Amino acid sequence: MTNSTSTKSQAPTATHSLAHLNVLISGASVAGPALALWLARYGARVTVLEKAPALREGGFAVDFRGEAHRTVLRRMGIWDEVHRRQTHMGRQILVEADDTERVDLPAFLMSGDVEIFRGELSTILYEHTQDRVEYVFGDSVASLTEDSEGVAVTFDHGAPRRFDLVVGADGLHSHTRRLAFGDESRYLRFLGYYVAGFEVPNHLGLDRTARIYSEPGRTLLLSNYGADPARAGVGLVFDSERLDYDRHDLGQQKKILADRFADLGWRHAAGALDGLESAEDLYFDAIAQIHVDRLSRGRVVLLGDAGYGATMGGIGTGTALVCAYVLAGELAAARGDHRVAFAVYEAEVRDYAKGCQKISGNAGPFLAPPTEKKIRSRDRMYRVLSSRFLAGFFKRLTEKAASDITLKDYAPLDRQP
Repeated sequence: MTNSTSTKSQAPTATHSLAHLNVLISGASVAGPALALWLARYGARVTVLEKAPALREGGFAVDFRGEAHRTVLRRMGIWDEVHRRQTHMGRQILVEADDTERVDLPAFLMSGDVEIFRGELSTILYEHTQDRVEYVFGDSVASLTEDSEGVAVTFDHGAPRRFDLVVGADGLHSHTRRLAFGDESRYLRFLGYYVAGFEVPNHLGLDRTARIYSEPGRTLLLSNYGADPARAGVGLVFDSERLDYDRHDLGQQKKILADRFADLGWRHAAGALDGLESAEDLYFDAIAQIHVDRLSRGRVVLLGDAGYGATMGGIGTGTALVCAYVLAGELAAARGDHRVAFAVYEAEVRDYAKGCQKISGNAGPFLAPPTEKKIRSRDRMYRVLSSRFLAGFFKRLTEKAASDITLKDYAPLDRQP
């Protein structure tokens, strides 16, 4: 594979109708609907399966940066809409225990070219695909049986069906990957930190701003992104040995967080944590990465976090959109021959995805430095980068991995959404 920081399009690749293909995509967050958008433009029959009963709302804000992200968003036809629904997040302020402001992080440093809530992005993709893509909510794949003609799929609730191809776009803890590639323990690399998020009343009256407090190995972030002035988001990051807990037991997860942050010294910490017990939207997970030896097995292929995910800090959403564009384009260029298309897809995106993933490795120690000395060192770096002159240099560095791919112009049969 040849990578380049340039995204200048190559000569248009001949593309063909995929009307003969029937594709199942597991996962309706971002990667799955993004791939569905492209495949539908090529004429494929696409079913997107989601275990949740409806689209997942909210979630963390995600940002896009660099030419590759911008190019794909424009070719998808959603660039303007993403901008209309962006967060418009402002200053983020590092504070002392008494809430004295320590470092002011301006918006241009933190939010890339454009920032949007993951749930808003998911809604945009759904709106652009719902008329041409079948969505099935509240169900999950139970088994996959491949033969020379396709894949026989059984479901937890729905009747069995057959598909030509199956795409696992169901996240870091992909059920599809487990069925086709083996247990998660073979692929998940724990990075020594956990992250959590939930909503509380906006008692501080924050308005598109955030306040961030760190003690060694622990950070609490309280923010309002403007979607609802009455609500604030709590973000928690802490270092830890690997924890043994039930991912579906919210009570157990809440107790872990309450114990870890009970004595946090910030004057507003107790108020923020008061909402933990009643939180219905808790997100809790390890900061981890997925490393697979290959992205496809037969007629099953992995996309997004299922194949090269990182919990945070790895510009994973932008990577997923770029890789969805490549996967669909290569399937069209190969006339639907999955053996050819999957091999080229992997050759095109593997180094790119790994490069984006690599920058996530320091997310935990950077967000919650392990010592007071390292907290002060991080904050000094933030002060330096807050100047517009050095922020431009920092911006170019963060865009390097995001743009380190040469995008082909696959010229889809239906260019418009």
